[in-house]
Amino acid sequence: MTVLPDDGLPLAAEFPDATHEQWQHLVAGVLRKSGKEFSDDAEAEQTLSTALEDGLRIRPLYTSRDTAPAAGLPGFAPFVRGGRAAGHTAGGWDVRQRHTVADRGAVLADLENGVTSLWLAGLPAASLADALDGVHLDLAPVALDAGAESEAAARRLLALYEERGVAPEAVRGTLGADPLGHEARAGRPYDVAWAAVRERAERFPGLRALTVDALPYHEAGGSAAQELGCALATGVAYLRELTGTAGLSAEQACGLLEFRYAASADQFLTIAKLRAARRLWARVAEVCGAPRAGGQLQHAVTSPVMMARRDPWVNMLRTTVAALAAGVGGADAVTVLPFDDALGLPDAFARRIARNTSTVLIEESHLSQVIDPAGGSWYVERLTDELAHAAWEFFQEIERGGGQAAALRSGMVGDRLAATWAARGARLATRREPVTGVSKFPHLAEEPVVRAPAPEPPSGGLPRVRRDEAFEALRARSDAHLATTGTRPRVYLAALGPAAAHTARLSFAANLFQAGGIETVTGGAFEESGAREACLCSSDALYAEQAAGAAARLRAAGAGHLFLAGRPGPYEGVDTYVFAGCDAVSVLTAMLDRMGVSR
Repeated sequence: MTVLPDDGLPLAAEFPDATHEQWQHLVAGVLRKSGKEFSDDAEAEQTLSTALEDGLRIRPLYTSRDTAPAAGLPGFAPFVRGGRAAGHTAGGWDVRQRHTVADRGAVLADLENGVTSLWLAGLPAASLADALDGVHLDLAPVALDAGAESEAAARRLLALYEERGVAPEAVRGTLGADPLGHEARAGRPYDVAWAAVRERAERFPGLRALTVDALPYHEAGGSAAQELGCALATGVAYLRELTGTAGLSAEQACGLLEFRYAASADQFLTIAKLRAARRLWARVAEVCGAPRAGGQLQHAVTSPVMMARRDPWVNMLRTTVAALAAGVGGADAVTVLPFDDALGLPDAFARRIARNTSTVLIEESHLSQVIDPAGGSWYVERLTDELAHAAWEFFQEIERGGGQAAALRSGMVGDRLAATWAARGARLATRREPVTGVSKFPHLAEEPVVRAPAPEPPSGGLPRVRRDEAFEALRARSDAHLATTGTRPRVYLAALGPAAAHTARLSFAANLFQAGGIETVTGGAFEESGAREACLCSSDALYAEQAAGAAARLRAAGAGHLFLAGRPGPYEGVDTYVFAGCDAVSVLTAMLDRMGVSR
């Protein structure tokens, strides 16, 4: 009988452990071969790190030296590993579908095919009975999101429970009052009947009264830390009202809140965000004297900001990754927005794909069978800790400014979110943050997906942004030009030399110009292309030999503006250089302006 050594496998026992410094030295050696120089090996590792918003950086390697505070056990403070000891192992997370119109057929189809709760967003109180006709309210929790009509909608929903004989203790869901969230959306708050909140809390022990919705801050361009900071400040504001005006204990007040966050296709950041949110709220509950009530109830929604209007089928991939991240991050309820959400009301196919995304992750991928799958990862634990600190710092800034309401009304929140979005907009414009199907791999000939218009969401407060908006504006100009003239604006791609020399840059240029709705023409003579502008595409070596002559010939043929695909160089006759990292939005906007394409 062989006894295994305590310190590892016998096959590896004779090999010494590699150190971080040895790894850094090897990295530096590889990078130096590519022509890069560093003052030391640590600097070489730093060049491989990725900058995030909020001053965070993702390093290429994490080890046991990257410590973070103890995450605790699932179901126990600080709740980093989840609000329930068993996680989602019993039946998966709550699959919550959003409905913005009173479509009874769609509601019933969702419930019959895997949806476990309903999110009624923007439905007037008078339409609730129609929307919920045939729904077993004792089995399907309802989350209201009625904005300024919150009190009327709450009264109507509770009346429906009574009319249908649902016992008060069997009622689940949330009434969704969120005056600060509505102020962020619409620029104006509404009054909450705090006395009624107390009465309902006593009568319906399983019903949540308020929602802390962080989506308005995410949809205004905020970072993960800013989203968490605003949610924390909003939650604290509601605790003050619940314990002061409503006269509830801190423990009771915590039990009346549900938190809503965005889940994006940046899966690890989403996982860390949900884990950090629970840790932060656990700290608030601890300070309030109710540490056992700090298990935050979380509703994750796939990010509206990442949803594209062009090539919307790609949204299925985005929402799948986001839903996976939400589940791994420990969200209690997950809403997958339909892939056509940005285009209007989803059709039956889109709703089916949305609800089945969670079903496949739960039932076929068995994602919910592991409690806190990301727990113990040095990378995730460190990112969770760093994000929690950044969010707490922003929360404290809001509190120093008088709290969430004051920060909204003074413009502080709006200004900070706008600055974050401006920085991100620069990355989108340069395609350093690519949007597949929009700024990368666009398809000009795709058939547009048309949907019935959705109800207009509240407006007047913080703006709503999308990653595709700058390129969408360019594509809309091209579409209008096509409708008016019968053709799209065009550019001629002049390939110099053999295919091996020009293919890479020709493909790059075609990708860039088509992202602005500009049709690219290759082959044949420039005079026959119908284009007024041209772009040289080849290797640096051939540019040195042929660029000047090719530019002169294109000018003589009538090219009014000449591009070159590559870094700026001493090439006579070239007006604009296009290359990886250039401001594509500025280049394309100026191009459409020169071509007389209306804004």
